[in-house]
Amino acid sequence: MKPGIHPKYYPDAKIICSCGNSWTAGCTQPEIHTDVCSACHPFYTGEQRIVDSAGQVDRFMKRLRTKDQIRAKVRAEAETRRSEEEEARKARARGEETAE
Repeated sequence: MKPGIHPKYYPDAKIICSCGNSWTAGCTQPEIHTDVCSACHPFYTGEQRIVDSAGQVDRFMKRLRTKDQIRAKVRAEAETRRSEEEEARKARARGEETAE
């Protein structure tokens, strides 16, 4: 190895998770703080947890609700239009005049 170009190696660096779990490993920093680890990550624990950063989940859920409301409104209008067309078709079959 070339001298003077490599960072200092800490064979017993302490790694600390936000859940309180800590362990040691070899690293170029003496102490590392992480947000998630294998003890608290949803993939490993099997629990579903949403980490909300800056309200992104709330904004997504709001867009989703708005989209569902628009779809429901469009479906209701289509159903009304279909029923009106059905009534007009039945009236024509009976020979009645429609006021359109």
